[in-house]
Formats: sequence, C-alpha cells, structure tokens
Amino acid sequence: VFMTKIKAASLAGLVFAMVATTLLVLRESLFAEGLIAISIQVFAGLIMLWARITFGKRSFHASADPTSGGLVTTGPYKFIRHPIYASILYFIWAGISEHGSVTNVLLGLSVTLALLVRIFAEEYLIKQRYPNYLNYAAKTKRIIPYIF
Repeated sequence: VFMTKIKAASLAGLVFAMVATTLLVLRESLFAEGLIAISIQVFAGLIMLWARITFGKRSFHASADPTSGGLVTTGPYKFIRHPIYASILYFIWAGISEHGSVTNVLLGLSVTLALLVRIFAEEYLIKQRYPNYLNYAAKTKRIIPYIF
C-alpha cells in the first residue's frame, strides 16, 4: 500500500510539473531569448540527451519505478543523481530568468516542488531495490554538482 502511495505521489508530481510547464509555454515564458540563458537551455538539453543515452530505455516511466539492470552511476550520473530532472530545472529557470514575473516564478517553484516529490519518491524506491544507492548518494549530489 505504501509503495502504491509513493508511485501515486510520483505520478501526481509529473502531472503537476507538466501543467505548470504548459502554463509557462502558454505565457511565452519558457524559452529564453538572451545568449546566456539560451546557452543554459542548450546545455540543459545536452545533459538531458546524455542522461537518456546513458540510462537507455529504462528511463521512460510515468511514475517512480526502479528497473532491473543495475544502478547507473556513469555518464552524467557520475556528477549528479538526477540529471534528467536537473536538466528540466535548468531549462525552466533559464527561461523564467528572462521572463520574470511573480506568476512565472510561482510556476517555476511549482515545477521545482513537483520534481522534488518525484525525486524523493524515486530515491525511496531505489534504496529498496539497490542497497548500494546509499553509498552512491553519499558521494553524489541530487541536482547541482557538489552543492545540492
């Protein structure tokens, strides 16, 4: 029952993040226009691509669901535990930085909170499946290398 609640929370986080991101698109506040912010968004896209290639097909799940095949600690996972979520956050906040408004910041905070729900749900389940995750987590930050 608890595992079902964890997966449901993860799915709710996904839906919430998608709605907030869609609202940013509709407000024309997601995509950057300045060189620095565009560079950050390109960098975020490259991190996403690198993470998807490194993790493979196993990374496509709507709710938290650790798959078999071992713990991935190579590629961008060597530097941060959640490069896919990190790339989403880098991309969104780069866009918001150029289209600042209270509403956009609140939408960005909504995406951030929703993804944190997903992160904690996934980490809980990953710890159950891969006990060596604790050692990896002790050495590798979640979103920003060497910081958080």
